[in-house]
Amino acid sequence: MSSSRREFLAGAISAAPIIVPASAWGANDRLSYGLIGTGNRGGGLNRAFQKIGAQCAALCDVYQPYLDKARSESPAGVKAYRDYEELLAQPGLDFVVVATPDHQHCPMLKKVLAARKDLYLEKPLSLTLRQSDEMIAAVRKTKQVVQIGMQRRSMGFVRQAKKMIEDGVIGRISMVQARWNWHFDLPLDKSPLPGELDWTRFLGSAPKRPLDPMRFRWWRGFWDYSGGNMTDQGTHLMDVVQWMTNSGAPLSAVCQGRITEATGVEVPNVFNATFEYPEFLATWTLDYRSTYDFDWSIRFQGEAGTLMLDRKGLRVYQDAGASATPWTQKVPTEPSRELSDTDQPEAHQQNFLDCIRSRQEPNCPIEIAAAAVAGPHMANLAFKEERKVKRTADGKVI
Repeated sequence: MSSSRREFLAGAISAAPIIVPASAWGANDRLSYGLIGTGNRGGGLNRAFQKIGAQCAALCDVYQPYLDKARSESPAGVKAYRDYEELLAQPGLDFVVVATPDHQHCPMLKKVLAARKDLYLEKPLSLTLRQSDEMIAAVRKTKQVVQIGMQRRSMGFVRQAKKMIEDGVIGRISMVQARWNWHFDLPLDKSPLPGELDWTRFLGSAPKRPLDPMRFRWWRGFWDYSGGNMTDQGTHLMDVVQWMTNSGAPLSAVCQGRITEATGVEVPNVFNATFEYPEFLATWTLDYRSTYDFDWSIRFQGEAGTLMLDRKGLRVYQDAGASATPWTQKVPTEPSRELSDTDQPEAHQQNFLDCIRSRQEPNCPIEIAAAAVAGPHMANLAFKEERKVKRTADGKVI
């Protein structure tokens, strides 16, 4: 191993987050929380917060099987609710975790803040750009700590990539390419739900319609409840793009997409969006029918090198330099620097608990989350309206 690589790895280790195990906290020091939304992501957050020492005291879900499973993974005596406002009225909660479909985020954030609770809210922040503005205004009227669940903000190797780009390791960036490939089993399940669902509470502020099991199971495939994977996974990746480049929301967006084999849904499961920033272009491509190169990746192309980020970690490829001609330049096949993803998955939740105690701003405050989802919201508008969507200097979308 070269000395430069050893020095790089040593610096990265010092930047890694510190995870405090559950056993480190006494009974009187443990923070108590209520969880709203106990499905797949909510269940994962419930396990994560308990692992780092928080105490689950209340659960809420509109679907009984989800609620039953979460109760089995929580301490004895945990209270269970169908109405989240009843959970917010429970005494003794230090914070609330919200992991519901996107259309519930804005009204629930306002209710949690009104109850004077700190909040961990899953991404994407909002269903619309207007909601993002409303949510920022609501948070800034309070003194509550609000963390949005964009966990790459707390990953050590991503933070190290930020430092490397700021240090000029790859030079001026001209292009960024973000990708996410998965393969979902099809056709989608339309059979009756095996358990009791409070459909009215699931709909919330969304348009009223008869019970549709597919809309519940695959809520991310319908515009009433979600911006699809454009905003869901796009929030993660476009946040990293903007963070690494010190950029706000893009100036414009265009998007082409299609629904491939996923009969019955509304949002595309294959798409490509292009975002214009003042100093560079970025693309965001998703293919949920892919059979190769699974998961996420982001490639930052600079004048002096290329930095790759993905679930494995980061790698830097130093280019031959601007003086080389395209037909004589040797393409680097081995990274000059690399760092594997050795982070603990609870780092983002740990940061939130630390900030509850210190009252400092967490790694992903609401303004960052709003900027991250702005581009994907613009791309969705571009897809629906088949046109280029632009943002004015004062942030308005035209």
